[in-house]
Amino acid sequence: MRIFNLTILSWFGSGYSPKAPGTAGSLAALPFAWIIATTWGPLSLLLAGLIAFGIGWVAANASPEAQKDPGWVVIDEVAGQWLTLAIVPPDVLLYAIGFLAFRVFDIFKPWPIRTLEQKVPGALGVMIDDVAAAVYAGAVLYIATLILGS
Repeated sequence: MRIFNLTILSWFGSGYSPKAPGTAGSLAALPFAWIIATTWGPLSLLLAGLIAFGIGWVAANASPEAQKDPGWVVIDEVAGQWLTLAIVPPDVLLYAIGFLAFRVFDIFKPWPIRTLEQKVPGALGVMIDDVAAAVYAGAVLYIATLILGS
């Protein structure tokens, strides 16, 4: 069970990237997002993101070393990336915009994202700030679709 938890938390090892593990985890989530969205439709990413959130919460809760949100834990980035992309069809440009928007909000953590990260303890705190970043990134992505006419 421990190996399963670590594999999920690091999203198949992408979180062990020596540079920018959160970005590596978000990038590693994109092919899965594309497959999910092309197979079952973009809104299926909403369900997939919620499932990733739940599995990540359980796995982080079962792994004491993960509850302080170390860099190698990237399942939260996977959930956030999928939630961000749930509002658009699979499209290289839209996925690139969604990826960049999510990373910006996840890295800079404007209010209330940083507050959630700091005030919500344990496994839930590990996961919840990325959901908030996904909401902001989703708004940016929605605006981009209006501008691009997509």
